[in-house]
Amino acid sequence: MVATITNDDRKSEVKAFDDTKEGVKGLVDAGITEVPRIFHQPPELDDHYIKNSSSDSEASQFSIPVIDLQGLELDSPTKRNEIVAKVGEASETWGFFQIANHGIPVDVLEEIKDGVRGFFEQDTEVKKELYTRDPLKPLVYNSNFDLYSAPATNWRDTFLCYVAPNPTKPEDLPQD
Repeated sequence: MVATITNDDRKSEVKAFDDTKEGVKGLVDAGITEVPRIFHQPPELDDHYIKNSSSDSEASQFSIPVIDLQGLELDSPTKRNEIVAKVGEASETWGFFQIANHGIPVDVLEEIKDGVRGFFEQDTEVKKELYTRDPLKPLVYNSNFDLYSAPATNWRDTFLCYVAPNPTKPEDLPQD
């Protein structure tokens, strides 16, 4: 027999999860041995993903679209239009893409990844100070921006830092 979750049960479980301000990382750190019900996908979503996904043999024939930005800085309207068209096609077809030759040095990208890991690995009490559902704050740490409206909670935590149009002051950033 499958247990049914009422909307009221889900709301209270989501609120209890959100109130901890510890996110998914907090669940993992606590040593959970079973994924909480709020993270279970409804059967209708499972059916949707199964029907719309490729088999392993079909998937192996595809690769993630790569958009090469080399030459964009030459002020060529033709090159720019070509890149814009590729971004549009990849967005419509795949929903995501990889950018190549963007000019950001590899060591900078590695520092960013190390900083992200450092942020999520730091003490929970430090992260709790930044936990918010207010998208207008310059720094936002939470679990699932759509936590209260999605049919199932995604297994993710997010840290958001605005860089434009009003960049966050460096002194306001977390240590990591």
